[in-house]
Amino acid sequence: MWLPVLGLIIGVVLGLLTEIKVPEEYANYLSIAVLAGLDTLFGGIRAQLQNIYDEKVFVSGFFFNIILAASLAFLGVHLGVDLYLAAVFAFGVRLFQNIAVIRRILLTKWTVNREKTEKS
Repeated sequence: MWLPVLGLIIGVVLGLLTEIKVPEEYANYLSIAVLAGLDTLFGGIRAQLQNIYDEKVFVSGFFFNIILAASLAFLGVHLGVDLYLAAVFAFGVRLFQNIAVIRRILLTKWTVNREKTEKS
C-alpha cells in the first residue's frame, strides 16, 4: 500500500531538486496528468483500507486515467474548447470523495482502537 505513496514522495523530491522546465503549451496536459495520478493514488489507498485493493486495477487505472485526461485536453485544444476543465472537474471530485472516505475509515479505525484500549 505504501509503495504508491513512496513513489509520489520520490517523484516530488526529484522534481524539486531538478531544473526541468515544462513548456507552457504542455502545462494543461501535465496538470491533468498529475491530477489523474493523484486520483488513482488516493483511490488505491482507499481500496487498500477497504481490503479490496487489486494491483492490476491500480496500474491499469493509473495509465488509463492519465491517457484519458491527456486525450481530452488534446481534443479540446484542437476543437478550441477547454475540455481539460471537464477532466479537472471529474478527477477533482473523485479525489475529494476518495479523501473523504479515507478520512472516515481512519477515524472509524482510530475510534475502535481507542475504545478497545479504554476497555482494557
